[in-house]
Amino acid sequence: MKRFHSAYIISFITLYLMKKLIKIYTGTSILVNRLATLLDEIHIPSLIKDYRESGRLAGFGTLDGTTELFILDDNVVKAREIIENFKKEISK
Repeated sequence: MKRFHSAYIISFITLYLMKKLIKIYTGTSILVNRLATLLDEIHIPSLIKDYRESGRLAGFGTLDGTTELFILDDNVVKAREIIENFKKEISK
């Protein structure tokens, strides 16, 4: 039986998920977290990439203050109405 190093398995899983993740929104941390909460209420998991916070934790700053929200491509249809309503709500 062939054995795989755990880092290899984690890298493979991460690569697989990255191919299936779809960026649905880019904005401030506050707005991204609000949309993530709305999606969580209908049981759609999401991934938040906060570049400013990542830079702060790593010890260097970033000029780009944007935050990105991703969901699995399988959930895009289910999330579409929530996303559209959220965009209408914040554009008022």
